[in-house]
Amino acid sequence: MNAAGEQILMSKIRTLSPQQVSEVEDFVEFLTAKARKRTALDRLLAIAPALEAAGVAPMSEDEIAAEIKAARAERRARPPSSISKGSDADRS
Repeated sequence: MNAAGEQILMSKIRTLSPQQVSEVEDFVEFLTAKARKRTALDRLLAIAPALEAAGVAPMSEDEIAAEIKAARAERRARPPSSISKGSDADRS
């Protein structure tokens, strides 16, 4: 975004109520999480041909679900980030 676009956006945000600003923050966090997920998926798909060529057996749906459950449990066990407002944008 260019400087003029940023200034226009900031002037619009300044006219919002505190509740609306909070909603904007939540939406920005959602968009950020969505971009992170897309990047992670792209990275995963990029290595899929190498895994297949190496003869790695595909995971079953149950194995995938177990991996996801373990990763989520590990994430929940970490101390909260000082940047986060307590909402876990990666919820699925």
